[in-house]
Amino acid sequence: MSLKVAVQMDPLEAIKIEGDTTFLMMLTAQARGHSLFVYTPDRLVLEEGKVLARGRAVTVQDVKGDHAKFGDWELVDLSEFDVVLLRQDPPFDMAYITSTHFLDVIHPKTLVVNNPAEVRNAPEKLFVTSFPGVQPPTVITSDVEAIYDFRARHGDIVLKPLYGGGGSGVARLLADDPNLDAMLDLHRMIGREPVIAQKFIPAVSKGDKRILLVDGAPVGAINRVPDAGQIRSNLAVGGRAEAVELTARDHELCEIIGPELKRRGLMFVGIDVIGDYLTEINVTSPTGARALERFTGVNAAAILWNAIEAARTTA
Repeated sequence: MSLKVAVQMDPLEAIKIEGDTTFLMMLTAQARGHSLFVYTPDRLVLEEGKVLARGRAVTVQDVKGDHAKFGDWELVDLSEFDVVLLRQDPPFDMAYITSTHFLDVIHPKTLVVNNPAEVRNAPEKLFVTSFPGVQPPTVITSDVEAIYDFRARHGDIVLKPLYGGGGSGVARLLADDPNLDAMLDLHRMIGREPVIAQKFIPAVSKGDKRILLVDGAPVGAINRVPDAGQIRSNLAVGGRAEAVELTARDHELCEIIGPELKRRGLMFVGIDVIGDYLTEINVTSPTGARALERFTGVNAAAILWNAIEAARTTA
């Protein structure tokens, strides 16, 4: 089976291929005989009910500094493709949401991975609240008094932007930290969205586990360990990856959320687990597949393409 695959992502020229999950998806697709076309979300066009994208055909190779060879720029009709990979990074803002509305027009005739309506309906830090008992104590609000009350009850907290990504804007505040007002002021300067306050989990010093799921089933995990004295373990902000096994609790969490992921058409998902707690369900452009392959030999992208090819065969 040879599929026409379009990839909606941040500029391919600028990625760091050694850690980029989207690039592994592209390499794996190409090795299976699928053709690739790449464009950025600002190049989407909705005109008279058609969704077009201005981009370029591309071939990729796992060579740092020479990883992509592009064809000429062209405007294509995305309904003529078999698959679109929705892979640009957050922030999950109105531009991101608008792109999901565009892609709704062609899905599922053209299979969009992940399902754009469900990406829109499952903001990563909100979606997890749909599963009682999996999170640490958490409050999501713009109400300052509610956040102070939450800290009074739970002590040390972590403050996060609701729609951020890659660890941006995440800060730990001790139970008596006088900077809470200042941090909330900063969040209000950035946007009008609520913030998340979450009880600090000391186990974060041992790492933040990223578990990858394909079609609702776990395929493997890596542990992301923060630098000494830090709480942010995201690889984008200096965390280091290491091998890790799935625990009984990890499997339990995957069993709780897996059927809902599959029902929604969220085919490639990364969840974040600290200790016994699930903190995020990442559905936009989850990462970790390159490190997983490096440590375990498991190619999560190959498992994803098995699922995509099976879905296209039965479509």
